Amino acid sequence: MSNKKEENQEKTQPGNQINIELSEEIAEGVYANLAMIAHSNSEFVIDFIRLMPGVPKAKVKSRVVVTPEHAKRLFTALQDNINKYEQTFGPIKHVDDSPKFPMNFGGAVGEA
Repeated sequence: MSNKKEENQEKTQPGNQINIELSEEIAEGVYANLAMIAHSNSEFVIDFIRLMPGVPKAKVKSRVVVTPEHAKRLFTALQDNINKYEQTFGPIKHVDDSPKFPMNFGGAVGEA
C-alpha cells in the first residue's frame, strides 16, 4: 500500500507527464451550436456545425474523429463536467427544438 507522498512522486515523474501545446489560433476556439455524430465499427466522427438563424446552409466548423474507446471516455468526462456545472449553476434547461436533417453518413446518426 503506497502513501500519498509516493503517489504524488509517481504522478510527477517525466515518463507519466504529457506536455500539451495550445496555439493561439486553437485557443480562440470555434463556436458551434450543433453537433452531428456518426460511427462505424472502428471510429466515431463528430462534426461541430454552426447553424445561423434564417440561413439555409450550415457549415461544419470542425470534425473530430475518435476511437470507440476514446468516445466512451469523452462521454464520461462530458457527463462528469455537466454534473459539476449543474451543481454550481443549477440544471441546464433541455430544449428539444433541434433541427432535423435528412442526412445519413452511412451509419447511425446522433445529434447534440
